[in-house]
Amino acid sequence: MDPMWMWAAIGIILLAVEMATGTFYVLWFGVAALCVAVIMWLFPNTSEAIQYSAFAALSLSSLAIWRINYKKTSTSTRVGQSQGEEIGRVGTVIETASLKQNGKIRFAQGLMGSREWTAIADETIESGSDARVVAVVGNALKISKK
Repeated sequence: MDPMWMWAAIGIILLAVEMATGTFYVLWFGVAALCVAVIMWLFPNTSEAIQYSAFAALSLSSLAIWRINYKKTSTSTRVGQSQGEEIGRVGTVIETASLKQNGKIRFAQGLMGSREWTAIADETIESGSDARVVAVVGNALKISKK
């Protein structure tokens, strides 16, 4: 079998594996194999040692460049941590909150894993009134009158 077609087949198989896993690690090896296939098309008499060296160099360098420039945007590692979605949510104060005393606020739907939270406020907010979340302070929610 012609080495060009072998490298192309390996590249396509690796890209298919990447599409099945979605890790972005196998992608670079598949791209490198396709690049070696192009090299073999341009220079068909290239020795096996140079083919394997080119594959290794292209694979590792492209993987290294990707890892250096990759910016993680996923928040899956922040389980249980505030991520900003709770700001602006409205709940019902169930224990009066003021500057001198922490209160409690309840939400119809759970917020960050719980329906009830300790509430702090810069003003007195009576029990039974609605309040809006303005910030997360430690393990408490800072609220203001709605």
